[in-house]
Formats: sequence, C-alpha cells, structure tokens
Amino acid sequence: MAQGHSGHRTPQRHQGHTARKRFGQNFLVDQDIIGQIVTAISPKPGEFIVEIGPGLGALTVPLLAACGKLHVVEIDRDLIARLHQTYAPEQVTVHEGDALEFDFSSLPAPLRVVGNLPYNISTPLLFHLADYADRVRDMTFMLQKEVVDRMVAKPGEEAYGRLSVMLQYRFAMASLFDVPGTAFNPPPKVTSAIVYMRPLPAEALGCKNPELMGKIVTAAFGQRRKTLRNTLRPWLELEDFDALGMNPQERGERLAVADFVHIADYIHARAGSSGDRDLGA
Repeated sequence: MAQGHSGHRTPQRHQGHTARKRFGQNFLVDQDIIGQIVTAISPKPGEFIVEIGPGLGALTVPLLAACGKLHVVEIDRDLIARLHQTYAPEQVTVHEGDALEFDFSSLPAPLRVVGNLPYNISTPLLFHLADYADRVRDMTFMLQKEVVDRMVAKPGEEAYGRLSVMLQYRFAMASLFDVPGTAFNPPPKVTSAIVYMRPLPAEALGCKNPELMGKIVTAAFGQRRKTLRNTLRPWLELEDFDALGMNPQERGERLAVADFVHIADYIHARAGSSGDRDLGA
C-alpha cells in the first residue's frame, strides 16, 4: 500500500523504489498497522477484492494469502513491472492506469475495494467509486485523517460539508483508527485514518433526482456563511421554504442528509407538475 500524502522534498527509496511525489507515494511499513488494516478488512477465500495503489505490496501480500487471488489498480510503471515480476497472473491481475478513469463495472460483483487513495485525488476518486456503489459490497481505505473527518462529520460540525452529505447519502461510514506518519517510509507530515464504507440499500436512498440533489448540496456549501435563502435562490422562493417547513435563514451546514433529499424531491415534483424540465442552476 502506497500512502497518498507527501510532505518531503528529497526523493527517498524503499525496497529499491524511489517514492514519487507526483503519485503521492509514502510506503506503509509498520507491521502492526498492516495487521490492523487486514483484520479490519477480514478477507476470505473466494471474495473478489481489488486493491487501489498496491505500492510495494504491504497489503497485497497478506490479502493474497487470505483470499488466494487479487486484482490491483496501479499507475506507476515501475511498480507495475515489479508486480508482474513478483506475482503470477493467476494470483494477481494488474490493471494498469489511473484509478480515476478505471471502469470498476468491468470487475465481478459483489466487489470489495481496498487500499490507499492519494490525497491529491481523494475527493474525485471517492465520487468516482460512488458511481459503482450498486456493485460494491464494501470499501476500506486509508486517507488523510482530515478527509476521513469530513466524510463522517455530522450536521453542525466544522468538518461537515458537501463530501459529508453526498457520501453519507450513498454509504454507511465509520472512521476505524488513525495511522501516524511514522508508519510510513518516507514519513508524511500528516496523520492518516482508516475508513470503512458500506453502500446503503437502494430503497434507503429515496431521492427522486440525485443529480439535482448534488447541485443543491454544492450550492448550499459553496458559500458557507450565506443562508439557504441566498444559496438556494435559483430554486426556492420564501413560500417554498414555508412549504418545506424549513427556515430560510438557516445555513446548509445545519441540514441533515434527509433535509437535502427533501428539498430535491420538492423541487423535482414541482418541476414535473408544471412541465418545467429545467432543473439546473
């Protein structure tokens, strides 16, 4: 597992490989932490597991030992060559390229996704993976702790925002434990954390127009200090807030996921009844 956060200036080598800053490479070396992560994943024989960013194999080795076969997604050509040299194709299937562009629907379901998500692409990659949630059993990732805190934050908390709402709409999530920088070589300047994500059943989602909801959430958190009356002006008038039973002077950071679903469904229903197809803003 290659950690995705770099705070170092000079290239450092581990197991003959130079950590590459552009890929955010810091390699997990603490065996106790590795053991905790594998225990959290609890891999079983026959399960279909894909590891994002296997790096030098810190997790690959114990995962493969537990499940017998593994798929990995890796972008670094040197590490790809090392993977091909180390493992037979029937053990590890290497998918070469950027996880941001990888079609996870090409893999059998139900899929278990694990690994490290580089900090510089963590948010777009999480949204990319959310598109495949209906094919996923669960996901266990190492991320910068700050990102994990945002993912699991509750309404009213400082870390609560767009990432919180959109991921909590689709997943049940839990921050499992922190990982100090000393667990890596080279050590990053930030603390990481392990997060567990399990897709919610389709019937639990409920929103009639998730794309519209995404636009509303983005607008609500685009200017955090502004009230809903201002941020949602393209969609809602004062009488609409009365119909919704919401205070127009409230801020987006105080709304629960269900509140955003309620707003989106209201706008969607109103547009449908009026024949207005323009739900964008």
